[in-house]
Amino acid sequence: MKEQDCACCHKTKERSEREYKDLIHRLNRIEGQIRGIRGMVERDAYCTEILTQVAAANAALNSFNKVLLGNHIKTCVTEDIRQGKEETVEELVEILQKLMK
Repeated sequence: MKEQDCACCHKTKERSEREYKDLIHRLNRIEGQIRGIRGMVERDAYCTEILTQVAAANAALNSFNKVLLGNHIKTCVTEDIRQGKEETVEELVEILQKLMK
């Protein structure tokens, strides 16, 4: 048994095919943006051009976070609250504080 398969060690989430494909597509685009930024540094691109691409990558990551957080609230958080798992609300507050730094 892998450590990630142990319910007592790590939480997991089963995602719909659509949600999974959307998240992977977004991550692939972000990965491409990061590789592009690295290439710009390697080619000695002008600083502001690199910074513009970094801003775009940051915006893409923020968008990914919004989608993932929305899905999390609509599924995991809602289900846990229905089951009386109050600790999920505290977990949500903690992650929101991290995201808002």
